[in-house]
Amino acid sequence: MLRRVVTAALMLVLLVSLAGCTVWGEHKPTVWKDVTGGESLERVFWHEVQAKHWTDLESHLAPNFVLTVPTGTFDRAAALEHWKDLQVQDYSLGEIQSQLNGNTYTVTYILNIHATRDGRSLPTAPLRAMSVWQRQVREQWVMLAHSAMSLSTGNEIK
Repeated sequence: MLRRVVTAALMLVLLVSLAGCTVWGEHKPTVWKDVTGGESLERVFWHEVQAKHWTDLESHLAPNFVLTVPTGTFDRAAALEHWKDLQVQDYSLGEIQSQLNGNTYTVTYILNIHATRDGRSLPTAPLRAMSVWQRQVREQWVMLAHSAMSLSTGNEIK
């Protein structure tokens, strides 16, 4: 009897430890249906850019979308072309802050991106980025605006 109680207690401890959040790695969403907030919107967005899923990405950009980077300001069509020219090898997001106001998220973060454009490597200096997302009809999130600037002077993304 005592042996059964001890075995049951050990199994319970084992199950509880396996259910802990540190056992399995953090789930980083890669598809729009997995979005749970501002951070996951950005993670899916950059995954779509890297994977070159332009149709999916385009459906999540507002008709009046604006992109601002050191090389200029782009409307929706020009922004898509700007991203299509990128060959993203790797990226990471850090220092993410997400603010929800009604149906709009404002997300700021540090973007580290390793990419090329026209066969030339882009500067690897971290970028300070900001996006504004709004929930539209049918619960779809669309990006209204995005900006990115270099944290170090003289190393702007081109």
